[in-house]
Amino acid sequence: MRYKMLGTVIGREYLTKVKKKSFLLTTFLVPIIFVAAMVVLVMVMSKMDERAQTVAVVDQSGIALPYFVDDGANTYLDCSAEHPDSVKAQLDARGLNVLVVISPLDSVAKTVSVAAYSRKPLGVDFSSGVSRKVSDAVEAYRISTYGIDNLEQIMKDVRASVDVREYTLDDSGEETVTESGIYMMMSMILGIIIFLFITLFGGMVMSSVIEEKSSRVVEVLISSAKATELMFGKIIGVALVALTQFLLWIVLSVVLLGIFGGILGKDFLSADPQQIASTMGVDATQIEALGVDLTAAADTTALTDTTAVVAQDEMAVVFSTLAHVPWGQLIIAFFIYFILGYLLYASFFAAIGSAVENEADTQQLQIPLTIPLMIGYFIALIAFRNPESGVVVWGSMIPFTSPIVMLARIPYGVPMWQLLVSIVLLALTFAACAWVSAKIYKAGILVFGKKSTFADLWKWLKQK
Repeated sequence: MRYKMLGTVIGREYLTKVKKKSFLLTTFLVPIIFVAAMVVLVMVMSKMDERAQTVAVVDQSGIALPYFVDDGANTYLDCSAEHPDSVKAQLDARGLNVLVVISPLDSVAKTVSVAAYSRKPLGVDFSSGVSRKVSDAVEAYRISTYGIDNLEQIMKDVRASVDVREYTLDDSGEETVTESGIYMMMSMILGIIIFLFITLFGGMVMSSVIEEKSSRVVEVLISSAKATELMFGKIIGVALVALTQFLLWIVLSVVLLGIFGGILGKDFLSADPQQIASTMGVDATQIEALGVDLTAAADTTALTDTTAVVAQDEMAVVFSTLAHVPWGQLIIAFFIYFILGYLLYASFFAAIGSAVENEADTQQLQIPLTIPLMIGYFIALIAFRNPESGVVVWGSMIPFTSPIVMLARIPYGVPMWQLLVSIVLLALTFAACAWVSAKIYKAGILVFGKKSTFADLWKWLKQK
């Protein structure tokens, strides 16, 4: 391979891409859209209130009605003396939004069933609120059946919530306070970043190859440069373009967030954390597992000296955990796995692009690439549960999944020999796959007017 020619191809690919209007447009539009979406989400969450509703309650159990107390969003009317069908038929006429029917008490199971009727679908918050009220009523009833004085207070006194303070020991036996939730978030973020990098940048390489092939530009290029020089020049050139755009996105997003934060001030951060978590489909217990008290975070007026001390202690744990992360190893490994993982998959994407004339024909050929990427992504998502489980360890060693999974393991600590073996295997696999892809690219780039299949790829691979 002629490295001077390779450099020329890389330079041409890079300059051609960054000078396009689409590059400039997406570079500036994506951060604006991203920041605008965040601002709108936070503002909507900060202003979002549950709609006011009038709720009719038919309590046939005789135990739940006292728990239905009017709040800011719902007004509860006692309709227990009426038949549920009668109330149901008069919802609109009586200005009622919801009918909640609580069944007669089952004296054997000591429980009830609940049904809610409305003209429009009910929100999750309303349903969970009704469930919580009736559950409290049933629990109180069950306690009363034991006939023990002050049993309810005794049970409250008995209940306990004990937090586990985690300490990590280094080789010298020194203890460091850590928090597994921080490692979990880092594992998820790193896995997602590598997954997106490989799929987006690899797809960009494939689109570029298809564009040049369909426009017949490649016929001119192939007369001056070898097919392998074109393929690797395109792969490296697109990587440089993508990294340039990604860095610009980060800089512009930070600048725009700073501008919007300065303009909007405190209102920018005034959304209820519980509402945001619920809207994003995240259970509050999952957020609290990271050491974040959503209730305390939402009620900023109720902060006391004790709360401030607890918050400082939690922040100390976060900083201690972040300090314990092997940042040097993590950053170096990130770049190694990003480069090798991208080169591995981008070479395959380039080979696929050379075998077709339009992106519609790539679906079948992309399936073998999509499957290992998805498997690696899902393994990375479960790595925080047990980073030393067999499936996670093997996923971090197998070259087609290791760029995603190994980065999810590193925050928890990985033996150096496993890290080195994983990198060596990935590098060797890239070399072998690049040779395979180059042979397919060399043959496929000049094939026109035919929809290629896996049989065609195999035939081109066997050619000398």
